[in-house]
Amino acid sequence: MTEDALSELTVPGTLRVGINLGNILLVTGTGPTGDPQGVAPDMAAAIAGRLGVAVSYATFATPGEVADAVERDKWDIGLIAVEPKRAEKIAFCDAYVEIEATYLVPESSPLQSIEDVDRPGVRISVSDRSAYDLYLTRTLKHAQLCRAQGLRGAFELFVTEKLDALAGLVPALKENSENLPGSRVMDGRFTSVRQAIGTKPENAALKALVEQFIVEAKESGLVAELIEKHGVKGKLQVASG
Repeated sequence: MTEDALSELTVPGTLRVGINLGNILLVTGTGPTGDPQGVAPDMAAAIAGRLGVAVSYATFATPGEVADAVERDKWDIGLIAVEPKRAEKIAFCDAYVEIEATYLVPESSPLQSIEDVDRPGVRISVSDRSAYDLYLTRTLKHAQLCRAQGLRGAFELFVTEKLDALAGLVPALKENSENLPGSRVMDGRFTSVRQAIGTKPENAALKALVEQFIVEAKESGLVAELIEKHGVKGKLQVASG
């Protein structure tokens, strides 16, 4: 399997990795060399180690940009959330971590539950082309999505335009709430964002190797160790299944 996977690398001897810098739970810093640090980069480095090759990070500001880059052959593996739209051009392995997504609402909001949000006239701020944006685009029937670039942009849009709700990952929304007195994070979730690793569809051997690595990384406790190492315990959970 390893030899076949190695033959699918575009640059011999190097695993090129697409990393989304916009997910502050999976990329928590930058190393002395400028490489990203966090759970996602460490997972990629471990896969490179399994292959016996060097790792090279291609960083992008948003997950949508990571997804787009597969068609330009910018990476061999990309670490972003599984979504049906993305799966049209990326072959995803099983998720390795998951993060709950819900809404933040302003003080005195009449919206009390997640079900209340999908009503005519309700405007929701969301990070453009995030996994939960794609999910809400598929599932909302009445509310309007208002998109902005990245997590910071979505929060600023929510505040400046006085929107009804901010969609996001629970840990990030809790931080946003601290900067907006009286706001509250809704209980429950509208989805669980499952962070995974994808390959180009034609690279079946590489996908099979990564798939096996993820199974072993979850069973051995490696994923849990990385969550602990990078200080995101309680914010990320090892993915089920």
